[in-house]
Amino acid sequence: MRMPVSLRNRIASLSLALLALLAAIPGAAAVDPAREAELTDLVRQDCGSCHGMTLKGGLGKPLQPQDLEALDVESIASIILEGIPGQPMPPWKGLISDADAAWIARKLKEGFPQ
Repeated sequence: MRMPVSLRNRIASLSLALLALLAAIPGAAAVDPAREAELTDLVRQDCGSCHGMTLKGGLGKPLQPQDLEALDVESIASIILEGIPGQPMPPWKGLISDADAAWIARKLKEGFPQ
């Protein structure tokens, strides 16, 4: 017994919609260990130049877990990618991927690795 064409089309449409949703979730793509090391260096050096080498603040705000309690991972990733207009926080979109930004945001919420 074959499935009706309309049902097959509906299943195909739903499958594509699900794939699109998964692709849109920040951090849905994995970051490999080599990239994690690169991102850790980037945060320590580039972000640390404003937020302090220990991320406890400097020119930029502190980025310790207790300082980020009010923000979810998606909001932090968005700030990383888009920057903050009118503030010295630049956008990193174009330099790092959505998955990279989500990884950084999760690590900041957990307490960034040394």
